[in-house]
Amino acid sequence: MDNSKFKILIVDDEKDIIEFLQYNFEKEGFNVYTALNGTDGKKIARKEHPDLIVLDIMMPGMDGVELCKELRELPEFDNTLIIFLTARGEDYSQIAGFEVGADDYITKPVRPRVLIARVKALLKRKSKTVTEENKIEINSLSINKDKREVIIDEKSIHIPKIEFELLLLFASHPGKIFSREEIYSRVWGNEVFVSDRTLDVHIRKLREKIGKHYIKTIKGVGYGFNEE
Repeated sequence: MDNSKFKILIVDDEKDIIEFLQYNFEKEGFNVYTALNGTDGKKIARKEHPDLIVLDIMMPGMDGVELCKELRELPEFDNTLIIFLTARGEDYSQIAGFEVGADDYITKPVRPRVLIARVKALLKRKSKTVTEENKIEINSLSINKDKREVIIDEKSIHIPKIEFELLLLFASHPGKIFSREEIYSRVWGNEVFVSDRTLDVHIRKLREKIGKHYIKTIKGVGYGFNEE
């Protein structure tokens, strides 16, 4: 993997951490941008469109959770990878991060080799998703958006509309965990009331058709696509 193709944005209010991370990422060939607060981080993100953003949670003014939430509300950042790097390891803090669209969560202190390995794994996973016009291919799964066709192991599978929309949402963002509220909004729309039970039933039926391993559940957060 050619790391020079990727842009990484680091947003942290501690200068020494930024310098430490920047040095290690640049040593691996990544193009690195930095910001000391959430407001500047958002400006740089909108200008440079990084492939991956490393966010500290606890920052004065706009914190990492708020910045992540605002970026995820912009279509241009749908496929941007976001990692929270923070000293806070409590479950509720992790859940808050995943609920606003984080792709990974790493607690400080972290060894540079570990962080870089996680970053490379995320970028590699992202690049494995091949989108050609209206087609998504991940491992043995193929989705044709126009034909609304799903093929697994070279066998065509019929999937009803709602289940197809769920699969398309998850497969378009492999590794990302969607909260229930986000799923309701994207698949059913804000004007339609959907119960948790309804979503769970559709997920169960989808798993029966394509295999349980493709759809992962993060308890207390939501659902996502597991391409491993």
